[in-house]
Amino acid sequence: MRDFFIKSLEVVINVIVVIAAIGIIVAAGIAFANGDAAAVQYGVGGVAAGLMILIGGGIYLTIMAGFMYLGIGIYQNTKRTAELLEQRAM
Repeated sequence: MRDFFIKSLEVVINVIVVIAAIGIIVAAGIAFANGDAAAVQYGVGGVAAGLMILIGGGIYLTIMAGFMYLGIGIYQNTKRTAELLEQRAM
């Protein structure tokens, strides 16, 4: 039962990462398209705003996804170590 939840969590993380990547691309596209409005409001052109969203969002997504996958990897490594020690104990 525990393995089911861990595998389900991995699928959920995969879906979240894909949705977040799509969201970053859409937000950057909107910033590129609304360059005039962004320049008037924030003093930053559309291209600069779009690039900042792409770079910042990409870095954020990489770090957050890395930490989530790191947690799953630690679980899997701990599980393999426990199984190996259990085999050697017999």
